[in-house]
Formats: sequence, structure tokens, C-alpha cells
Amino acid sequence: MAKINETTLEINLQALAHNYHFFRNNISQKIKFMGVVKASAYGSHTVEIAKKLTDLGADYLAVAYTQEGIKLRKANLKIPILVFHPLPIHFEEIITHKLTPSIFSKRNLSAFIKTAEKLKLENYPIHLKLNTGMNRLGFNENDLDFILEKITKTKAIKVEGVFSHLAASEDKNEKEFTLNQLEKFQIFCKKISSYLNYRFTKHICNTSGILNYPQAHFDMVRCGIGLYGYGNAVEIDKKLKPIASLKTIISQIHYLKKGDSVSYNRKFKAEKSMKIATLPLGYADGIHRDFGNKNIKFYFKEKPVPIIGDICMDMIMIDISGIDGKEGEEVLIFDAQQNAEKLAQTVNTISYELLTGISSRVKRVVLA
Repeated sequence: MAKINETTLEINLQALAHNYHFFRNNISQKIKFMGVVKASAYGSHTVEIAKKLTDLGADYLAVAYTQEGIKLRKANLKIPILVFHPLPIHFEEIITHKLTPSIFSKRNLSAFIKTAEKLKLENYPIHLKLNTGMNRLGFNENDLDFILEKITKTKAIKVEGVFSHLAASEDKNEKEFTLNQLEKFQIFCKKISSYLNYRFTKHICNTSGILNYPQAHFDMVRCGIGLYGYGNAVEIDKKLKPIASLKTIISQIHYLKKGDSVSYNRKFKAEKSMKIATLPLGYADGIHRDFGNKNIKFYFKEKPVPIIGDICMDMIMIDISGIDGKEGEEVLIFDAQQNAEKLAQTVNTISYELLTGISSRVKRVVLA
């Protein structure tokens, strides 16, 4: 790998391919695969990840918001794209760019039908989102008569898919809850099917659901965090390859005397002579202030080095005492071995938050 000269997030497409094949091999070949690329493909690179997943054979992509889907269309991606959380103000854009909306409420359904009819559309594909226990987005059971009546009275839209979201598929202690969700989902789907005279795609499994509930693969599965190398379980993590490595360089080296302080509010004071390094990386880049002053370690020349003092907006200081270091040399924040999950756990958060929080101002380098 090339030497870096600034803070850089390296994205390994070979690792992505490894993870894709791992999950693809855990489902039947007749089951479709949806790759989730929302939030800049979990903090990496939306377009490059989407293109690679398409090349690998993914059947569908998913984003959270309309503009994320439009970005992929402008990159000439033709694959179907589901928008998980579309808003009525963007419905015409969704149609213009041939995106598939998740319809999750009476308001959204009525508004989308109105838009589709105004544009004189016929059989425009939508996916219905059902609430089976997450209580976030989705139709409840008592909404079904309303939505089915609305759908069967218009030719403007067609239910291409019906889906829900598992709340705790990674938690073995919540198996009963998950099984209850699956049962509700199947009851809902049966009722919807009885009204419609055509088949639709059913999907509910996320990354952990794919592995823990194979009976619920239905017609399609959705894989998010797993594609990026994290499986929500230690035994699964060992089989995956994190695709992202965050690295930076030493901007300046300082030598402290006993009693010298570091960073804002003087929260760190040297108890002995020290050698410290300043890094061009801060909380504006996604390294939360909670990492400061807690003996959280990065890696310099393969040796763990602690953060000292408060993390600043654009800078972090580390203790490199006893290491023969120079300005301009590389410091590792996380990679496949010292991964984002390990780092996130040190401040009681999750890999998702750390990965998706990496700022857009951090340079991305895609490794084929």
C-alpha cells in the first residue's frame, strides 16, 4: 500500500468481495441479495461500493434518503435502489430517477399515489414497510385495510415488495421476540397477498438475521454492516474482513517537561518528561471527544500509543515516548486487525457509529 501524506480512509474492495461471498454463500441461490449502502456506504464510499456490489451480483441496493439514491443514479448505476426513508417532498425526484420508495405510513401512501397519478404513471413499484415490533417506521396491523383499499383502487402503483426490520436478530436472549416478529410479518404478508392478485418480494433479514434465522430469508435478504466487515458477533467477525482502514500522520512532535499540560482545560498534565505527537485529525473528522483522556490507543510503528488531553476539533495528541518517531510518519487509527469495533467498544459505542461518523473531509482511497 502506498505511503500516506494526510489523514486517509483506505477502502479495500477485495475485503468487500470476501464479505459479499460469505453472506451470499449463506443463502440459497434463488434468494435475492440487497446491499445496503446508506450513510456513504457506512462511512466508506457510496459509489465505489455500489459499483463493486453490482459487479459482484447484488440484485438490489438500499439507501436511507432520496439524495443518496440520486447520487447513485448520476453515477450511472441502473440496478434497482430502495429508499428506506423517503419524504413526500422528494416523491417526484424519486420517480424521475427511477428509485423505489419504501411506503410506511398512510400519509406517505396517499401522497405517493397522488404524485404517481398526477404524472399518469402505471404500476410504479413500491415496497410496503410493516411495523412488526421495531416501532420506528411502518404500517401497523390496523392500517392494512386502509392501505390495501388505497392500493387496489389505483393503477398508478404496484406493490413490488413487502418488508419489515428485525430489532434484535443478533441477540440470542431476544429470540422469542424475533420469532414473534417473524410470525407477525408472515401474517401481515398473507393478508396483503389475499388482496393482491400478483406476487411480491418479501424481505426481513438484516446481517444478523441472515445468519441466525435462515428460515426467514423469504425472497430477499438485506446486508449492511456485514458487508463492511462486522458481524455483530465475535465468531462471525473472525470470518469477515473489515474493509476500512483509517490512518493519519504526525504533524508535529513536542517534548514535555514534568508539569506541562496538554490541550484544552489542561486536563492532562505530564508527570514526567514525555515525547508527544500532534495528529491532523479530530472530532470534526469523527473521532469523538469521548476518546480523549481515557487511555484509548492508536498504533504507531505497531506499538499502542495513548491519546492524551482533550480531543480537539481538528487535532489529537498522542504519547510516543520511547519510540523513535519523526514528523510525517504514519499513525494507525483502525484497520482490519485493530478494527473499528474494538476501538468503539472502548467508549461503549458500536462500529456503526464510528464508521459512519468519519467526516467527508477525510480523504478516501479505494484499493481494488
